[in-house]
Formats: sequence, structure tokens, C-alpha cells
Amino acid sequence: MINKIGKITVYVKDQEEAKDFWLNKVGFTLKFEQAMGPGMSWIEVGPSEEEFTTVVLYSKAAMEKQNPSAVAHPTIIFSTTDIESAYEKMKENGVEVDEIKRMPYGTMFSFKDQDGNNYILREDK
Repeated sequence: MINKIGKITVYVKDQEEAKDFWLNKVGFTLKFEQAMGPGMSWIEVGPSEEEFTTVVLYSKAAMEKQNPSAVAHPTIIFSTTDIESAYEKMKENGVEVDEIKRMPYGTMFSFKDQDGNNYILREDK
């Protein structure tokens, strides 16, 4: 029935700051951007042009007006094939990262975006 994850919405205080974070610090690609009205855009970013799944950087203030209960932030787990390289690149780019954790079920670390939202990056081999 469900065969892909299409979009994950992250509610952000400042869309331009969030776009800068995801493009210039995490290395994502801008997949789509369209104005939605005064001071607000629909912005989608993703790991590459080829990747189907995107992260939507949506205005937190707009969503709080539309549907306040929807603003809870889910845990999002991103994947990489080289955890060490990703960790060093994020640190170099000024991303707040926790120490790498090596667990029996995988190697990972958590990081925060410009609004303090937490994410996990896990190595897939």
C-alpha cells in the first residue's frame, strides 16, 4: 500500500535561515521553492536531486495559526554510508553534533538544526 516516504515537514522559525542550514551546512539540495504569500514559501530540500523523499521547511508561526497541535517535532533518522566523513563535515560546517555512538544495531550521532530540533544520522552498510 505505502511504498515510499514522500515528504517530512519540519516547522521552522525562519525559513531562509533553515534553508541556509540544510543547503550550506548539511549539504542538501534545494528541490522546490514557491512563494505562498507574504513572507512565506513552500521549501523542499533533499540529499540529492535523485532522492524522492524531501524535507519541507514550513513556517512554524503559520502552522501554529493553522493547526497548533501539529507543531510537535517527530524524530527523523537520516542515513549515510560513511558516518565518520559525515560527522567531520557537519562539525566543520558548524553543526551542533553529539558524539558518535557505536551500538550493536548501528553507528549514529544526533545533530541539531538552527532551531534546536534534534535529528539522528545513522550509517547504513
